[in-house]
Amino acid sequence: MAHPKPKSASKKPSPTLSRDQALHFYRQMLKIRLFEEQVNQLYLGAKMPGLAHLYIGQEAVAVGVCEALRRDDYITSTHRGHGHCLAKGASVDKMFAELLGKAPGYCRGKGGSMHIADQDTGNLGANAIVSGSAGIATGAAMSAKMRGSDQVAVCFFGEGALGQGLLYEVMNMASLWKLPVIYVCENNQYNEYTSCRETTAGEVAARAEAFGIHSETIDGQDVQLVYATGLKLVTWARSGEGPAFLHCNTYRFHGHHVGDIDRAYYRAKTEEEEWKSMRDPVKLFTEWLQKSEMADGRLLDQIENEIAMEIKEAVNFALNAPYPDPNEVDQHVYA
Repeated sequence: MAHPKPKSASKKPSPTLSRDQALHFYRQMLKIRLFEEQVNQLYLGAKMPGLAHLYIGQEAVAVGVCEALRRDDYITSTHRGHGHCLAKGASVDKMFAELLGKAPGYCRGKGGSMHIADQDTGNLGANAIVSGSAGIATGAAMSAKMRGSDQVAVCFFGEGALGQGLLYEVMNMASLWKLPVIYVCENNQYNEYTSCRETTAGEVAARAEAFGIHSETIDGQDVQLVYATGLKLVTWARSGEGPAFLHCNTYRFHGHHVGDIDRAYYRAKTEEEEWKSMRDPVKLFTEWLQKSEMADGRLLDQIENEIAMEIKEAVNFALNAPYPDPNEVDQHVYA
């Protein structure tokens, strides 16, 4: 897409990131966006088995939080986890291969969209069970503390996980033992097809505060705000202060999954269009880059073309990659 010149602003915004950082943030968010758009095309073209849950609209959360982490820090993810994997360092070719069930994928094609893991980048895995990875992230944090390392674990989950008891059990444990874990709630406003206003009582952050956990609620569409807050909470956990809770208000631009096309019965079209036009995290950061004079339209178009080419080559790689040998069916399992 072409990047129009932004409208003139009365006051030039003050940069909070270096130019290299800012352009890296842009690349990461755009990579997630273009990756997910291609995932949707693979589904529509009947080239991808099963369903996928697109992360489009929430890119600022994954990028902002993961940029505050080190490579050896841990994350756990969700059924809507492609963005987290890419933000933590996953390569697009292995990601596509995994989605298509191919042998070069991160889990040799056996995990698919909802079970991608990459221990080399600290990604302990996505999880199709709502709140299913909360115990894994908390366990990783306990391991880090017992080993005397200064690693931090981040647990991503949606607001639907607030209805699962496991989350409260592990937050209680993390608070008692001052474990270095950050619980990141991506509140995209809907538990599948039901508004969170109909499922979640009280204030979200207050639930963690009841366990004595430091909590913050922020705009999840502002990647700089997510990064600054995430960095503060990561520093908090890494220095031995215990767990933290980050509540990010965000929005998924597509349906619950790629097959969820007609959403009129549970959310208004006007609501979707308002978020897309006014609260798109990629668009908001693009405007900031231009107003800050860190990048012009030509550079942004160049970056987009480079990422689009990377995505295209990765898709071709995955489409042409072999499936795992049938003899592997009983490998990489516990029983």
